[in-house]
Amino acid sequence: MSNKENSQPTITELMARDTETGNDTPSFFKKPEVVNGVRATIEIRARLQELNMLVPGSQLDPTFSDDYRRIKRPLLSNAFGKTAQLVNKGNLILVTSSIPGEGKTHTAINLALSMAQERDHTVLLVDCDVAKRGTSRMLGFSNKPGLVDVLEDETINVGDVILRTDIPELCLIPAGRNHDFVTELLSSQKMEKLVGEMGERYDDRIIIFDGPPLLPTPEAQILTGLVGQVVFVIETGKTPQVVVEDALKMIPEDQATGIVMNKSEGLS
Repeated sequence: MSNKENSQPTITELMARDTETGNDTPSFFKKPEVVNGVRATIEIRARLQELNMLVPGSQLDPTFSDDYRRIKRPLLSNAFGKTAQLVNKGNLILVTSSIPGEGKTHTAINLALSMAQERDHTVLLVDCDVAKRGTSRMLGFSNKPGLVDVLEDETINVGDVILRTDIPELCLIPAGRNHDFVTELLSSQKMEKLVGEMGERYDDRIIIFDGPPLLPTPEAQILTGLVGQVVFVIETGKTPQVVVEDALKMIPEDQATGIVMNKSEGLS
């Protein structure tokens, strides 16, 4: 595994439980464990197997991997290949949907896992759905600092919240703490600068954002303006066409957008 996250942790226990006052706020800001100067690896492989995600040991139909290979090829081409000149910020990819429950988080995680199998790229999966924190909860790190904390606290750097995993070439950023002004944080200049730095720091990196659905909140629409590509997930046979059409109108017409029909005979 390539060790590309070399920045040393600087965060402290800003929200640790205060035993003197009895404050029950969870210990949200403990420093990541560091061994011999190297950040410890977060183990998620076993959990991914339990969830039947795209890792060895899962009980998946053999065609499942091919479905995601078909999904990722045009995304990779727009990011690094023949069509890259046509797509600005093509290595920044938002995964969203019309409404909750269509499978966007499963899609984002499996897409990240499939991308991480590429020989020439590394992957950073960012949980931007702060209300649901689907990726963070699903993989067991919802109590760790993340994106919101970087945006809100000047003393926390993005390197402080990146988690190395036991999946080669895959790192994660949790959603972080709940916040009453998530929309304002995501639309801030700091967020724009942060996303830009994520995309430019390593020329081989793909950043996948697990965003909120488009229709319930304005946050996903904000995120579409920060990325180069959008993966739009539709649950086959469930989401009404008018709902899908309303959501698609919220994505800029010139945005490189791919549609994934989830829970169909084959993903498309």
